[in-house]
Amino acid sequence: MSQALRMWIEIVFDVSYLVVVWGFVIAMWQRRASVQPQARSVARLFMWAFVLLALGDTGHVGFRVWAYARGGLDTQVALWGASFRLIGLGSLATAVTVTVFYMLALLIWQKRFDKPLGWFGLLLLAAGVVRLAVMAFPQNHWANGVAPTSWSLGRNALLILQGLGVAGLILRDALAAQDRTFQWVGYMILVSYAFYIPVILFARQVPVLGMLMMPKTVAYVVIAWLGFANLFSLQWSESKPIRAS
Repeated sequence: MSQALRMWIEIVFDVSYLVVVWGFVIAMWQRRASVQPQARSVARLFMWAFVLLALGDTGHVGFRVWAYARGGLDTQVALWGASFRLIGLGSLATAVTVTVFYMLALLIWQKRFDKPLGWFGLLLLAAGVVRLAVMAFPQNHWANGVAPTSWSLGRNALLILQGLGVAGLILRDALAAQDRTFQWVGYMILVSYAFYIPVILFARQVPVLGMLMMPKTVAYVVIAWLGFANLFSLQWSESKPIRAS
């Protein structure tokens, strides 16, 4: 596959994704008043989790599209008297928001299944806090978007702990409660990491692996649809009582 073809595939996919994910966010906001009273705490957390995800990805994939439009991924902008690569700023934006996304996902699990956080939940929250602290260090090289391998692996190991930990909790309790919606939420988190981990580990050596971020992103769209259909859809909420605290 030529580099030009890969670029256009990425641009079309990125723009389409942003339209879809923001569409879900807007639809959630518009229907928030119709959510069943017992599900409102879960729905509110779900909506804000995807607001954050959409904002971060607008920076991440949106800045990539902007960089392509301005001549390539090496495009830089001047901020506060310094030069930054657009893709570096976008990577920072999504790194922050996806960390908070999984902290909110943990709270969604807690509310959905009426569970205490326990030591493992506190560990996952702590992993998010530590990751945010690690990302504040200049060694991450957000200005150019290319961090040293050790720093990239370190901060992403914390994200993997967050995501897989939350997925495990959701699947454990969703299977026990026969909650099919959140079973699929858990499965989709696992699918997203199945595509994401090879990118983290090998994309520098094999750049084409970066395209695995597309199916990884689709998994998040499926999660948004699952939450919308279960929590915000008028038809679903009227005919399918949901299990939520």
